Amino acid sequence: MTMIRSSKDLIAEAGKAVPAMLPGDALTLHGCGDTQFVDLRVNREMERTGVIPGAFSCPRGLLEFWIDPDNPYHKPVFAEDRLFIFYCDNGWRSALAARTAAEMGLERVFFLQGGFDAWISQGGFASPYNW
Repeated sequence: MTMIRSSKDLIAEAGKAVPAMLPGDALTLHGCGDTQFVDLRVNREMERTGVIPGAFSCPRGLLEFWIDPDNPYHKPVFAEDRLFIFYCDNGWRSALAARTAAEMGLERVFFLQGGFDAWISQGGFASPYNW
């Protein structure tokens, strides 16, 4: 198999298409009424490390279906006028997801640079994940 574009290429392209948000800047927006953190990780990851308090859990594989208002799986949170900050463990999945969300029509979309790991290392806090 010959790779036309690698995963690194796709992540780099996504990072040019949508803005990254530094963890320190995200910390200042946490708790603001018009900001919604979106956790793209799977349950196992969230159980292991916790979550950003107030984050909406949206597994990466369901994102397109949950954003689309014409899809029966649509989640109303994505129809709200909010600033969306997508995150995963290290920022790779969230860069791809933020690009997809922007291409689908969400207007204020960012991905958390360095992901949850950077959030914690920069003084961010986590709460336990409860099903």
